Parts: sequence; structure tokens; C-alpha cells
Amino acid sequence: MKKEVESGEKNPIESFLRMDRIPHIWCPGCGIGIVVTSFVDALRKSDIDLDKVCVVSGIGCTGRVAGYLKLDSFHTTHGRAIPFATGLKLANPELKVVVFSGDGDLIAIGGNHFIHAARRNMDLVIICVNNFNYAMTGGQLGPTTPLEANLSTAPYGNFEYPFNLPYLAEACGATYVARWTALHLRRLSKSIQEALSHKGFSFIEVITPCVTLYARRNRLGSGLNLLKYYHDNSEIQHGADTKTLDISFQGKLIVGKFVEKEKPTFLDAMNQRLSRVLGDKYQLYGRINDDRD
Repeated sequence: MKKEVESGEKNPIESFLRMDRIPHIWCPGCGIGIVVTSFVDALRKSDIDLDKVCVVSGIGCTGRVAGYLKLDSFHTTHGRAIPFATGLKLANPELKVVVFSGDGDLIAIGGNHFIHAARRNMDLVIICVNNFNYAMTGGQLGPTTPLEANLSTAPYGNFEYPFNLPYLAEACGATYVARWTALHLRRLSKSIQEALSHKGFSFIEVITPCVTLYARRNRLGSGLNLLKYYHDNSEIQHGADTKTLDISFQGKLIVGKFVEKEKPTFLDAMNQRLSRVLGDKYQLYGRINDDRD
């Protein structure tokens, strides 16, 4: 690092960040910064035009991601990142729209939007940073909190069954589904690359440490302890049946790419249907027809 500073070299991801907003607000040991690094690495390795990439996030710790990236980015209201992103995609189908938010924002208050965007196979990339709790607001119980875990609103342990996010995504119609941890940063980067080039609803869950609240309440140690837990308990099973991917408290973590298939996106299906019904009268959505009267 000292040699890099003396030579005037920049950090490889610096050009992708709004450096005037650094340092960030995330706690020491938090895994969100790792996920951002993997995302930027994926952008660097892709042939994608950055002028056609936009990032949308909601509210929460991960919701701050949009404000740190030097891309067209939008910090929306709680739970509304996906409908906002859908609007962007419909207004300009050439955009590659990435939704970058947390488990509470996307799956709790935003759960209904998640379900229907996947059902429609909207051409979006959804990166869900899952730290098992509502971290920014005090460590409350969330829809992914493992059974028996201790939270500020579950001081005697959680008894609500959590969502299995890959299974939820596939059941609703997602055409690309993967799960990694903050430890698997290179594999995560490759997965994001694949999602960026995939056409359809792409969902990537990333299990990340929340040291300040989740780990402290459950006496799990530091961020390093959690990364060691990921190392010792993660098992890569590409193509695994998503029904089997439930996460128990400090249990085994099945990671990998589980779903990758082709299916007409919402806009493709609309164009195909209306072209058949209306014939030459129909103007393809998202395409300029210079032969129009």
C-alpha cells in the first residue's frame, strides 16, 4: 500500500467510486464493502458500456451502495427499489439495471415487488446482501433470520420460519439464481459477470457478516470469525435443488449457481404477443422504427 501511494497509483476500483463520499458509513467487519468490490470487479471484466449501467437501491445498510458508486444511481424509498428499477427498464430497455439492496428491503417490505418482477421475468440484476437482520435500525428480526438466532425483537430466539431465497426466486420465475458468501469474492464476481450478460430476472444472494448487531447478539465473534465460519461450513453445489437450501443457525451453507435458463423477458413476451395480434400496426417496444409515417 505504501509503495502504491508513493508512486501515485490509484486503487483499481477508485475510478468506480464517488471518492468525495469516502470513507463510507459501514461498520468494521461488515461484508457490504466486499460485495461492492466484487461488483466493481465484475464491471471491469465485462464488456458492458458503463454509460448504460444504472444501480438502484432501497433503504438500509446496503441501500447506501448506490450513493458510493460513480454510475447513474438511485437511492429509493424503503422496499421500492425493484418497481423503480422496473420503471427505468421500461423507459429505456437498453439500460442494464442492477438492484443492490438488503434482505429486509428486498424481501420483507419489498417482497411483493420481488415476487412479481421475477414472475414477469423482468430483465434486472438483483444483488441481495443478506446479513439476517435489519441492521441499520437496531438489529430487528427479518424474513431471513435463522431459527433460534437472537435479535433485538426476538431476545429469546427466533421461532419464525425464514425464507429460502434461492427457492423463492426460482419458484417465482427467476431465470438466473446463485448464492455466495462474502468470503467467495472471486466466485461472486464471476457470478455477477454472468448475471450482467444474462437476459432475464437474475438473482444473487450474498451472505455477509453483520458484526455490530447480529454477531454481537449471538456471540459469534468478529468479522474474521464469521469469515472462518463461511470457510468451514460452505459447500459449493452448482445446480443444487433450491428446495434444499434452507439456512439453519450456524449450520451448513450451500452455495453455487443453481439456476440458469432462457425464457422470454417481459418486454420480449409483450412484443411477441402484440406483434401477433396487431401485425404491422404494432411498434416494437423499445425499438425505433424509422419507417413510421
